[in-house]
Amino acid sequence: MPITPDPATPAGGAIIELADLMDGLQERTGEWPGPDTVDILGEWLSRFSFAVEANLTPQVAGQAWVLRQWDRHADDVTLWSDEASALAALAQEVRSCWDDVAGTDGVPYRPPAGDQMAVDLYYGPEKSRGEAGYTMHPADISRHLRAPFSLSLSDTEACARANSSAVFHPQAHPDDEGLPCIEIAGILVFAYLDADRGAVRVSVHLDTTDEQLLRADGTVPVVVEVEDATVFDNLTPPPPTGWGARLRRLTRRTALFGGTCQRGD
Repeated sequence: MPITPDPATPAGGAIIELADLMDGLQERTGEWPGPDTVDILGEWLSRFSFAVEANLTPQVAGQAWVLRQWDRHADDVTLWSDEASALAALAQEVRSCWDDVAGTDGVPYRPPAGDQMAVDLYYGPEKSRGEAGYTMHPADISRHLRAPFSLSLSDTEACARANSSAVFHPQAHPDDEGLPCIEIAGILVFAYLDADRGAVRVSVHLDTTDEQLLRADGTVPVVVEVEDATVFDNLTPPPPTGWGARLRRLTRRTALFGGTCQRGD
C-alpha cells in the first residue's frame, strides 16, 4: 500500500521536498548521478535528529521468582509470583519423576509430603547432582518511564497514561513487614487481610500524591466505592458555616420573597 506523506507535518513536508529535489535532478541530468544524489541526501538528512531519548527513569514494577531446571534433555526457565509457588511447581515435577531415584542412596520409595524435602531428596547435595539440577532466586521486574507528563483528572488521555503506569507492590513473604499496595500517581492504596481487626482492610495514603492532582486547598478529590455503594465522596465541598453561611441564607431568603418587605404590605 503506498504511503502518502502529510504536508502538514514537518516530516511529511520534508519527504515531499526531497521528492521535488530528486525530480529536479532527474529533469536536469536524465538520471540520478551518484555524487549529486549523495549531496542532496546528505544535506536533507542533516535536518533530522536520530538521537534516542535518554530521559527514561528506571522503576521497579514488581518481583518474580526465577526457576531454572536442567537435565540431559532440557534446560527450562519459568517465572513465578512467589517462592512458595516456584517450590511447589518444582516439587510437583520431581514427584512425577520419583521412580528415577526411588530406593537409591537412601531415597524412600514414596516422595515425602513436604515440597522442600522432596526436592532435596530428589536432587541430592548440590555438589553431586551431576547432569540434573535447579536454581531458584528472586529478580526485580523493571521498566523505564519517560519524563513526567502533564496530569489532570479532567484529561482522559492523561488519566489513561497514569493508569497504565500503576505499580503493584506485593508482600514479599509472610514475615515481610510490608503490605500489598497499588501505587498510582504517588497515591498508595493498601488492600489486605487484617487479623487484628478480623476484616478486609483498605487504606488510602495521599501524602505523596502527585502535586498536579491537588486542589487549591491542598486536598485530593477522592471517591471510594464498595460494590455499588459510595462510602466516601469529597468531590462536593462541605456547606459553609459561620457568618458567611448566615449571609448566604439571608440572601436566598430575600430572593425567595421577591425583595425587601415593607411595613403595611
